Amino acid sequence: MNREKMTAFSEEDITGTRPEMKIGLLATMDSEGLPHVTLLSSLMACSPKQLCFGQFVEGLSKKYILDRPETGFLIMDLGKNLWRGTAKYAGSAKEGPQYDHYNNVPMFRYNAYLGVHTVHYFDLVEHTGKIPLPMGKIVFAALKTMVARTLGGKDKREPVLNTWTRALVNKIGNLKFLSYIAGDGYPRIIPAIQTRSFDARRVLFSASVYNDELKAIPEGAPLAVFCMALSMEDVLLRGVYRGIRNTGGIAAGVVDVNWVYNSMPPSPGQIYPPVELKPVLFSGADFSIHRQEP
Repeated sequence: MNREKMTAFSEEDITGTRPEMKIGLLATMDSEGLPHVTLLSSLMACSPKQLCFGQFVEGLSKKYILDRPETGFLIMDLGKNLWRGTAKYAGSAKEGPQYDHYNNVPMFRYNAYLGVHTVHYFDLVEHTGKIPLPMGKIVFAALKTMVARTLGGKDKREPVLNTWTRALVNKIGNLKFLSYIAGDGYPRIIPAIQTRSFDARRVLFSASVYNDELKAIPEGAPLAVFCMALSMEDVLLRGVYRGIRNTGGIAAGVVDVNWVYNSMPPSPGQIYPPVELKPVLFSGADFSIHRQEP
């Protein structure tokens, strides 16, 4: 966050966050108060004091904000400019100017199955303003992370991250973001594009970029790691943050992953720990077929 925190969006901010083609992330808290991150491409500033997004599918974040309205957000445009901050859920509507806006953009206007049915609103608490992603520092941090990953000792216990997940996290060009619950009770989102899998149980990232924000994460805190490709593949990891350590001669943050979630359709759900499969039982009446005679 900027030292000078802003409590209103400018006209430039509202215009900049409005395009369809962008990345929008909403950080929420689950039923246990743990950080959760959801990709919401429709997230935007809709007035100087509010954000909103259009709902067209069901998801965990929509449930979480009803019980715990404190959220964090990140919006990144195609020019790699970021807006980050915190906001509080304020309610929803099934009509109005934002509802009309969402259902008239090409993504939803010409899609008979995925029209926006509800708009969710958030009251802005604070935000950073428009800040470019520091790509030079991120590239340097990615190189440091690869050195730490190569030279650091590996954990050979039972794998948590499968091959596909590790490949997604490790691919150069994929985006990674961290989220934790700050002392004020609001989730924060921090870009951590340099993140790589350390082994099959841990991820790590050089602390040389966004260093002040990374130092503010308490050691032992639950930490979420959201990874996505521009092809819209994504995965959400969560685990225990072990703090910034000297790993292979590099100051790097380490996360012991203990939970993996696939948020992609057609079958979003928990990957790790494995969910027990239970048989679905039907009575004979459930299979009855009512035939209409000609």
